[in-house]
Amino acid sequence: MLLTLAAERRVLFLGGKGGVGKTTVASAVALAAAREGRRALVVSTDPAHNLGHLWGQRIGDRATPLGDGVGGRLRGLEIDPDATTDRHLKDVAHTLKRLMPDNLAGEVDKHMDLSRRSPGTHEAAVLERMTELVEMGMQDYDLVVFDTAPSGHTARLMALPEVMTAWTDGLLNRREKSAKLGAAMRGLDGDRGRTVLGSTAPRDPIEERDDEIRSILLRRRDRLAGLREVLVDSALSSFAIVLAAERLPVLETIELNAELTRTGVDIGALVVNKRSPADRGDFLARRRAVEDEHLVTLRDALPRVPLQEVPLGEEDVVGPAALERFATLL
Repeated sequence: MLLTLAAERRVLFLGGKGGVGKTTVASAVALAAAREGRRALVVSTDPAHNLGHLWGQRIGDRATPLGDGVGGRLRGLEIDPDATTDRHLKDVAHTLKRLMPDNLAGEVDKHMDLSRRSPGTHEAAVLERMTELVEMGMQDYDLVVFDTAPSGHTARLMALPEVMTAWTDGLLNRREKSAKLGAAMRGLDGDRGRTVLGSTAPRDPIEERDDEIRSILLRRRDRLAGLREVLVDSALSSFAIVLAAERLPVLETIELNAELTRTGVDIGALVVNKRSPADRGDFLARRRAVEDEHLVTLRDALPRVPLQEVPLGEEDVVGPAALERFATLL
């Protein structure tokens, strides 16, 4: 079922409580897509990366070839949150210093140091990186699979494009009102300071600065709006929640589903991983019965979301061969 969902989308997000097997499922889906001839990229957004451990190789923050026998069609990438935040703040500082008087450069550095420890800075930086990867993925790959951080972090991240687009629109509206007020004030001065048509007189530095700020905000808004369009387009992207058949993961899944649905994200599947067998002794049979009770709660709360169960394996899933076997269960 999950492989069918991935086959019909360009972007697939895997989320859920920590430790339920999101990285394994995401990697298996991407590997299966590559085996079918699609160019696939699997991206980890979780600061506690497991992608490299799962594949048994170093990956890092660049698209790295994964797997054998897939013709180079599969690559993996681990977003480095610290490096991403550093790049984000460096770019912001460079822009601010270009727009501000030279004597305020030190103040810009102080502001950036404070921003590094401010709430939301990390999420904004990761969102910028995700936006880049979605844009690149839509051009260079047939499928991008995001292995996301645990539920709470992911829910906030998925809501950020809408929030930040609205915030940027608010800034632009205030800039427009300020520009109109400035024009009105200049009009009261008559011809003073007015540039004659065809004149080579230099523009007001403040006007140039304001125009550049507006241009930067417009580019940012358009990029975030583009990401938002992908996230809410159920024909392009979908979200699958991975969970264990236990009380806390089930309750967290119900909450995550509600939060993502409010942001307009399509929930395409529930993947119940590591299901205990019912025919391997009394202990596992009792465990299976308890899991069944929790899944009744899940189905009562989310009856319309397709659900897939993946059995508990006898061995750890590590390396391409094990991932291929795991993919046959999806």
